[in-house]
Amino acid sequence: MAAELHVELVAADRNVWSGEASLVVARTTSGDIGVMPGHQPLLGVLESGPVTIRTSDGGTVVAAVHGGFISFAGNKLSLLAEIAELADEIDAARAERALERAKAEADAAAERRADVRLRAVAGH
Repeated sequence: MAAELHVELVAADRNVWSGEASLVVARTTSGDIGVMPGHQPLLGVLESGPVTIRTSDGGTVVAAVHGGFISFAGNKLSLLAEIAELADEIDAARAERALERAKAEADAAAERRADVRLRAVAGH
């Protein structure tokens, strides 16, 4: 079994992160999934949620991902997201204000996006 896998996290508008990892955890429509080197090939639909990447050097990268697809084959994992942002790019105070505004306006989609952003920051 290979010691690491190559990961590409891509949003519709940019390449968010790429590198080598030992584990990636993401939420799919079938539930949470952990992908390690040597995993069986897969194709799935991503749910909105934090994605956690354990890098080969022992670090952790966390991103807020909103929809998209996950694909793994040949020890390469691709996360193709509609929207994705790294936890260290997220302004937590702004996300908290967005969450409160979404709750006040009963905007479930905006509330979910703000919640995912805050969970990504908390997981970082």
